[in-house]
Amino acid sequence: MGLVAEFSIACEALPLVDVAAAVPDATVTMEFQFNHGRRPSFLATVAGGCADDVEDALADAPDVGPWTLVGRAGETRRYKVTPAFSLEEQLGAAVDDLDDLEALARTDAIVERIDVTAAGSRQTGWFADRDAFDAFRTFWQRNAGFRLHRLTQDGDPEPAGDGLTDRQREALRTAYEMGYFEIPRRTSLEAVADELDVAASSASERLRRAETELIEAVVATTWPPLPE
Repeated sequence: MGLVAEFSIACEALPLVDVAAAVPDATVTMEFQFNHGRRPSFLATVAGGCADDVEDALADAPDVGPWTLVGRAGETRRYKVTPAFSLEEQLGAAVDDLDDLEALARTDAIVERIDVTAAGSRQTGWFADRDAFDAFRTFWQRNAGFRLHRLTQDGDPEPAGDGLTDRQREALRTAYEMGYFEIPRRTSLEAVADELDVAASSASERLRRAETELIEAVVATTWPPLPE
Protein backbone atom coordinates (compact mmCIF):
# COMPACT_ATOMS: atom_id res chain seq x y z
CA MET A 1 0.00 0.00 0.00
CA GLY A 2 1.39 3.39 -0.99
CA LEU A 3 1.85 6.27 1.41
CA VAL A 4 1.36 10.02 1.19
CA ALA A 5 3.60 12.08 3.46
CA GLU A 6 3.88 15.76 4.30
CA PHE A 7 7.13 16.70 6.02
CA SER A 8 9.70 19.44 6.59
CA ILE A 9 13.44 19.22 5.94
CA ALA A 10 15.69 21.73 7.71
CA CYS A 11 18.66 22.08 5.36
CA GLU A 12 19.89 25.46 4.15
CA ALA A 13 21.73 23.80 1.24
CA LEU A 14 18.45 22.89 -0.50
CA PRO A 15 17.54 24.70 -3.76
CA LEU A 16 16.11 28.24 -3.58
CA VAL A 17 16.57 28.58 0.19
CA ASP A 18 18.65 31.72 -0.39
CA VAL A 19 15.82 33.17 -2.49
CA ALA A 20 13.20 32.44 0.19
CA ALA A 21 15.46 34.01 2.83
CA ALA A 22 16.00 37.14 0.70
CA VAL A 23 12.24 37.74 0.17
CA PRO A 24 10.57 36.70 3.46
CA ASP A 25 7.29 38.35 2.49
CA ALA A 26 6.88 36.00 -0.50
CA THR A 27 5.87 32.34 -0.69
CA VAL A 28 8.18 30.25 -2.89
CA THR A 29 7.06 26.88 -4.28
CA MET A 30 9.06 24.71 -6.66
CA GLU A 31 8.30 21.64 -8.74
CA PHE A 32 10.62 19.62 -10.94
CA GLN A 33 9.57 19.41 -14.57
CA PHE A 34 11.20 16.01 -14.93
CA ASN A 35 13.35 13.84 -12.74
CA HIS A 36 16.33 12.85 -14.87
CA GLY A 37 19.66 14.32 -15.85
CA ARG A 38 22.28 15.85 -13.62
CA ARG A 39 20.61 19.27 -13.42
CA PRO A 40 16.86 18.91 -13.97
CA SER A 41 15.16 22.25 -14.46
CA PHE A 42 12.16 23.19 -12.34
CA LEU A 43 9.34 25.68 -12.07
CA ALA A 44 9.37 28.20 -9.23
CA THR A 45 6.07 29.85 -8.31
CA VAL A 46 6.42 32.99 -6.20
CA ALA A 47 3.35 34.53 -4.58
CA GLY A 48 3.65 38.01 -3.09
CA GLY A 49 6.76 40.05 -2.50
CA CYS A 50 8.21 42.74 -4.76
CA ALA A 51 8.93 41.40 -8.25
CA ASP A 52 12.23 43.29 -8.43
CA ASP A 53 13.33 41.86 -5.07
CA VAL A 54 12.41 38.34 -6.16
CA GLU A 55 14.29 38.61 -9.43
CA ASP A 56 17.30 40.20 -7.74
CA ALA A 57 17.31 37.25 -5.35
CA LEU A 58 17.18 34.79 -8.26
CA ALA A 59 20.05 36.60 -9.95
CA ASP A 60 22.15 36.62 -6.77
CA ALA A 61 21.46 33.04 -5.60
CA PRO A 62 24.62 30.94 -6.09
CA ASP A 63 22.63 27.79 -6.86
CA VAL A 64 20.46 29.39 -9.58
CA GLY A 65 21.59 29.31 -13.20
CA PRO A 66 19.62 30.77 -16.12
CA TRP A 67 16.00 31.58 -15.34
CA THR A 68 13.04 32.94 -17.27
CA LEU A 69 9.78 34.56 -16.21
CA VAL A 70 7.18 32.47 -18.04
CA GLY A 71 4.02 34.13 -16.76
CA ARG A 72 2.23 36.00 -14.04
CA ALA A 73 -1.22 36.29 -12.54
CA GLY A 74 -1.67 39.23 -10.19
CA GLU A 75 1.08 39.01 -7.57
CA THR A 76 1.91 35.42 -8.50
CA ARG A 77 4.81 34.84 -10.89
CA ARG A 78 6.11 31.60 -12.38
CA TYR A 79 9.73 31.11 -13.40
CA LYS A 80 11.53 28.37 -15.25
CA VAL A 81 14.86 27.83 -13.47
CA THR A 82 17.96 25.87 -14.45
CA PRO A 83 20.09 24.98 -11.41
CA ALA A 84 23.70 26.11 -11.37
CA PHE A 85 24.74 22.76 -9.86
CA SER A 86 23.58 19.18 -9.81
CA LEU A 87 21.81 18.18 -6.62
CA GLU A 88 24.86 16.12 -5.65
CA GLU A 89 27.14 19.15 -6.11
CA GLN A 90 24.78 21.41 -4.20
CA LEU A 91 24.23 19.09 -1.24
CA GLY A 92 27.61 17.36 -1.19
CA ALA A 93 28.95 19.32 1.77
CA ALA A 94 25.71 18.94 3.71
CA VAL A 95 25.24 15.16 3.56
CA ASP A 96 27.39 12.31 4.78
CA ASP A 97 27.10 9.99 1.78
CA LEU A 98 26.54 11.07 -1.83
CA ASP A 99 25.85 7.48 -2.85
CA ASP A 100 22.89 7.42 -0.47
CA LEU A 101 21.67 10.73 -1.91
CA GLU A 102 21.82 9.35 -5.45
CA ALA A 103 20.04 6.21 -4.28
CA LEU A 104 17.10 8.33 -3.10
CA ALA A 105 16.48 9.39 -6.70
CA ARG A 106 15.97 5.71 -7.59
CA THR A 107 13.43 4.99 -4.87
CA ASP A 108 9.78 4.51 -5.82
CA ALA A 109 8.72 7.97 -4.72
CA ILE A 110 7.46 11.22 -6.22
CA VAL A 111 7.77 14.56 -4.43
CA GLU A 112 4.97 16.60 -5.94
CA ARG A 113 5.13 19.82 -3.94
CA ILE A 114 8.01 21.71 -2.34
CA ASP A 115 7.37 24.87 -0.33
CA VAL A 116 10.75 26.56 0.11
CA THR A 117 11.55 28.29 3.41
CA ALA A 118 14.53 30.23 4.72
CA ALA A 119 15.60 27.11 6.63
CA GLY A 120 14.84 24.37 4.11
CA SER A 121 11.54 23.19 2.70
CA ARG A 122 8.14 21.67 3.43
CA GLN A 123 7.29 18.88 1.01
CA THR A 124 4.51 16.51 0.03
CA GLY A 125 5.45 13.18 -1.51
CA TRP A 126 4.02 9.85 -2.62
CA PHE A 127 5.88 6.66 -1.66
CA ALA A 128 5.24 3.20 -3.11
CA ASP A 129 5.59 1.48 0.25
CA ARG A 130 6.92 1.85 3.78
CA ASP A 131 10.44 0.85 2.75
CA ALA A 132 10.62 3.70 0.23
CA PHE A 133 9.41 6.21 2.81
CA ASP A 134 11.76 4.89 5.51
CA ALA A 135 14.76 5.21 3.17
CA PHE A 136 13.85 8.84 2.54
CA ARG A 137 13.10 9.60 6.18
CA THR A 138 16.21 8.01 7.64
CA PHE A 139 18.49 9.73 5.14
CA TRP A 140 17.21 13.18 6.07
CA GLN A 141 17.05 12.41 9.78
CA ARG A 142 20.72 11.52 9.56
CA ASN A 143 21.74 14.58 7.55
CA ALA A 144 19.34 17.37 8.52
CA GLY A 145 16.29 18.19 10.58
CA PHE A 146 13.30 16.07 9.52
CA ARG A 147 9.78 16.61 10.84
CA LEU A 148 6.82 14.51 9.73
CA HIS A 149 3.51 16.43 9.61
CA ARG A 150 1.21 13.87 8.01
CA LEU A 151 1.45 10.25 6.87
CA THR A 152 -1.55 8.50 5.30
CA GLN A 153 -2.18 5.57 3.02
CA ASP A 154 -2.79 6.58 -0.57
CA GLY A 155 -6.36 5.27 -0.46
CA ASP A 156 -7.31 7.53 2.44
CA PRO A 157 -9.33 10.68 1.75
CA GLU A 158 -7.35 13.80 0.88
CA PRO A 159 -7.73 16.94 2.99
CA ALA A 160 -10.65 19.23 2.12
CA GLY A 161 -10.82 20.14 -1.56
CA ASP A 162 -9.39 23.60 -1.05
CA GLY A 163 -6.11 22.08 0.19
CA LEU A 164 -6.16 24.12 3.40
CA THR A 165 -5.32 22.84 6.84
CA ASP A 166 -7.71 23.56 9.70
CA ARG A 167 -5.36 26.23 11.07
CA GLN A 168 -5.01 27.92 7.69
CA ARG A 169 -8.77 27.93 7.22
CA GLU A 170 -9.25 29.36 10.71
CA ALA A 171 -6.69 32.09 10.01
CA LEU A 172 -8.37 33.04 6.72
CA ARG A 173 -11.83 33.11 8.27
CA THR A 174 -10.67 35.19 11.23
CA ALA A 175 -8.77 37.64 9.05
CA TYR A 176 -11.76 37.98 6.70
CA GLU A 177 -14.27 38.53 9.51
CA MET A 178 -12.02 41.16 11.11
CA GLY A 179 -11.68 43.08 7.84
CA TYR A 180 -8.02 42.29 7.16
CA PHE A 181 -8.68 41.83 3.44
CA GLU A 182 -10.81 44.90 2.97
CA ILE A 183 -9.50 48.01 1.18
CA PRO A 184 -8.52 49.87 3.24
CA ARG A 185 -7.90 47.28 5.92
CA ARG A 186 -10.01 47.54 9.07
CA THR A 187 -7.53 45.61 11.21
CA SER A 188 -3.85 44.74 11.45
CA LEU A 189 -1.94 41.49 11.21
CA GLU A 190 -1.08 41.85 14.89
CA ALA A 191 -4.77 42.05 15.81
CA VAL A 192 -5.52 38.93 13.76
CA ALA A 193 -2.62 37.16 15.48
CA ASP A 194 -3.97 38.17 18.90
CA GLU A 195 -7.38 36.77 18.00
CA LEU A 196 -5.74 33.49 16.93
CA ASP A 197 -3.52 33.52 20.04
CA VAL A 198 -0.33 33.12 17.98
CA ALA A 199 2.66 35.29 17.12
CA ALA A 200 2.27 37.73 14.23
CA SER A 201 4.91 35.78 12.25
CA SER A 202 2.88 32.57 12.64
CA ALA A 203 -0.33 34.30 11.57
CA SER A 204 1.47 35.74 8.55
CA GLU A 205 2.81 32.32 7.53
CA ARG A 206 -0.62 30.67 7.86
CA LEU A 207 -2.26 33.36 5.77
CA ARG A 208 0.44 33.25 3.08
CA ARG A 209 0.29 29.46 2.84
CA ALA A 210 -3.51 29.57 2.69
CA GLU A 211 -3.43 32.26 0.00
CA THR A 212 -0.93 30.21 -2.02
CA GLU A 213 -3.14 27.11 -1.84
CA LEU A 214 -6.18 29.05 -3.03
CA ILE A 215 -4.26 30.90 -5.76
CA GLU A 216 -2.82 27.67 -7.14
CA ALA A 217 -6.25 26.03 -7.09
CA VAL A 218 -7.57 28.88 -9.26
CA VAL A 219 -4.67 29.74 -11.59
CA ALA A 220 -2.47 26.66 -11.75
CA THR A 221 -4.55 25.37 -14.66
CA THR A 222 -4.35 28.65 -16.60
CA TRP A 223 -0.80 28.01 -17.88
CA PRO A 224 0.49 28.58 -20.53
CA PRO A 225 0.89 32.07 -19.08
CA LEU A 226 -1.68 34.77 -19.45
CA PRO A 227 -0.77 37.68 -21.74
CA GLU A 228 0.68 40.70 -19.96
